[in-house]
Amino acid sequence: MSSATGPDAASGPRGPQLPDFPWDSLARHSAAAKAHPDGIVDLSVGTPVDPVPENLQRALAEVADKPGYPATHGTPELREAAIASLQRRYGISGLEPDAVLPTIGSKELVAWLPTLLGVRPGDVVAIPELAYPTYEVGARIAGAEVVRLAPGELPPAGTALLWLNSPSNPTGRVLDAQQLGESVRAAQELGAVVASDECYLALGWDTEPVSVLHPSVGADRRGVLAVHSLSKSSNLAGYRAGFVTGDPDLVRRLLELRKHAGMIVPRPVQEAITAALSDDLHVSEQRERYAARRAVLRPALEAAGFRIEHSQAGLYLWATRGEDAWQTVDWLAQRGILAAPGTFYGPAGDRHVRIALTATDERIAAAAKRLAE
Repeated sequence: MSSATGPDAASGPRGPQLPDFPWDSLARHSAAAKAHPDGIVDLSVGTPVDPVPENLQRALAEVADKPGYPATHGTPELREAAIASLQRRYGISGLEPDAVLPTIGSKELVAWLPTLLGVRPGDVVAIPELAYPTYEVGARIAGAEVVRLAPGELPPAGTALLWLNSPSNPTGRVLDAQQLGESVRAAQELGAVVASDECYLALGWDTEPVSVLHPSVGADRRGVLAVHSLSKSSNLAGYRAGFVTGDPDLVRRLLELRKHAGMIVPRPVQEAITAALSDDLHVSEQRERYAARRAVLRPALEAAGFRIEHSQAGLYLWATRGEDAWQTVDWLAQRGILAAPGTFYGPAGDRHVRIALTATDERIAAAAKRLAE
C-alpha cells in the first residue's frame, strides 16, 4: 500500500495542485510516430473510431427542438431503460428507476464524486495500484489523501471512498464476485462508499466480468455505486453519456447536489442514452469489432517479443518487453505506433505499456504488419 499524495498537496488559496495531463508528455513520441511513411497508428487513447449507430443519431435529432431545461434526474424513460438493460445484459435485479442518475459522461462523475460525497482533507480515497488517472485527480480536488491498493489489498482505516474498476483500465484485470464482495464488505465496515467503475463491463474476452451490483457479489448495497459509460459500448464518447446507480439514498444525495450545481445531461443526449440502453444489437456488433481487432493485434505483439498480462477484458492490451516503459514507447514510435506508458496509471506500471484496440481495422492491420518487420 502506498500513498500517492496527501492533503497538503491538494487545496490552498489557488485551488488543488493537479498533476500534469499525462498525454501531453507524449508529444515527442507522437511526432516520431507521425513521421512514419505510412502515418501514425495511434493506440495511446481509448477513444472510439467507429460510427455512432444510426438509431442513436436519430434519437438525438428527434428531440433537437426542446427549448426548456432538461431534468437533472433524466426522463422516466431513460431510467427505466437503464434498469431494464442492467437486468437483461448483466443479470442485475432489484434496482428501482429512481436509483438511476444520468451523468455527463463518466469522467465528470469520477472527478467530482469525492467532492459531491463530502470527502474532506484528512480522508482517504483508496484506488487500485494501477488506475485511471482521474481517480487520483478527483481525490486531489477534494483535498483527500490517495492510497493505492495492490490487488487483493483491502482499504485502510480512514477510507471515505473506495474505487473499484473491473474490467480494469489499464490492465484488463477482472475481479470475480468473491473479490468484489470482499472489497465491498471491508469498505462497509469502515463506513466508506464503494464506487465501481464498470465502463468496460460489456467487453469480456477470456472471462465474463460481473457488476458490483450483481446478486452473486452480495445483497447489501448500502454505500455502493456502479458507474456506467456509453462511450465504449455505444461509441457515444462525443455525446458525453453515462449514468450512476446503486444505493438509492446515495443516488438521491447526488441528485440534489447536481440539481444545485447544474450538472445536467442535455435532453437530446438523454434521448440517445435511452435508445442505446434499449438496443443490444449495436452493442454486440461493436463488441465483435473490438474482438476482431484484438485477434489481430495480440498475436502480432507476442510474435514481436511482447508479453501480454491480464487483459482478460476491456479495450486494452497490457504489454511488456521487460524494459522501462518509456523505452518501449520509443521502440513502438520508431515503427509509427503510439502507445501509453504504464506509468500514466501508477508507479507499478513502469515496465508496461497500454495498447488500445480503438483504431480502425486498417490501422490495426498496419500496426500488426509493422510489428512483424
